Amino acid sequence: MQRFLIAFLSFLLLSSCDENSTKEAEIEKIPVDFELIRFDQKFAEATPETLPQLKQQYPFLFPEQFPDSLWLNKLTDTLQIELDNAVSKAFPEFSAETDDFENLFQHVKYYFPNFQPPTVITVTSEVDYKNKIIYTGQYLFVSLDTYLGEDHPFYVGVQDYLKKNFSEDQILPDAAEAIAKNYVPQPESREFIEHMLYYGKLLYLKDLFIPFKTDAEKIGYTEAELDWVKANEDQIWRYFIEKELLYDTDTNLYVRFLFPAPFSKFYLALDSESPARTGQYIGWNIVRSYMNKNDVSVEKMLKTSAEEIFDQAKYKPKK
Repeated sequence: MQRFLIAFLSFLLLSSCDENSTKEAEIEKIPVDFELIRFDQKFAEATPETLPQLKQQYPFLFPEQFPDSLWLNKLTDTLQIELDNAVSKAFPEFSAETDDFENLFQHVKYYFPNFQPPTVITVTSEVDYKNKIIYTGQYLFVSLDTYLGEDHPFYVGVQDYLKKNFSEDQILPDAAEAIAKNYVPQPESREFIEHMLYYGKLLYLKDLFIPFKTDAEKIGYTEAELDWVKANEDQIWRYFIEKELLYDTDTNLYVRFLFPAPFSKFYLALDSESPARTGQYIGWNIVRSYMNKNDVSVEKMLKTSAEEIFDQAKYKPKK
């Protein structure tokens, strides 16, 4: 019996690997046509004489409400020059990242055939880390000065829990999330479970869009933080159940368990050991469980209510 079980599980594993390999081979053949513009370099190389031409070429990057004097001053601004130099040093060329974007766009188009790859435009933003990636549908803006590495001098004074994701390997996960937000409906109620599964759906789409990235990169954890939530998943879930939080409408729960922070707030001794956004991690695994146990399309899952997903997921964390 034991030999049969081992053989059966091996068969399932091999079948799954073959299926994934076939799918990835199909995705690799999907043609995606997009342009990547290093606007950060173009602006850094601009002069007062060439600025009008740059404005004419990219008018959407020069809002009319700002006078020309502002842009002319930026050309000689010390901070702007330092930003330009730092970005140029960190990203002298962008070929590997361009390949990554092509891979991302192929995966998105596989699951959402109507998706049109945007023009990718790299910029500097005076370290506006609240808008590292902006996706409009037609354009995807990447603020390269927010991806220089957590120890960069520009980030002195920024809280550690934020700047740990100011690295190049977070560009693609951030871009994938920005695109995913266009497909995941906003929560319809204030219930905690509704918001947990909103983030769970986003992270599940990142599973599909960037399968070549690690789970830690997808959620923005360090490997140690991911190890912690895996080891304590059962305890986190038990806490949510025992405290009757799932259908609680207290918006403070979002701050405690869903939003970026130094750590999650269980109000227990283990708080300082925990990473933030443990509610996102649980929501992610609930959606994964739902998709593993139900034969539904991605589109159907995205439209399914949090209550139905939770009921049919039959989620049981590993002990």
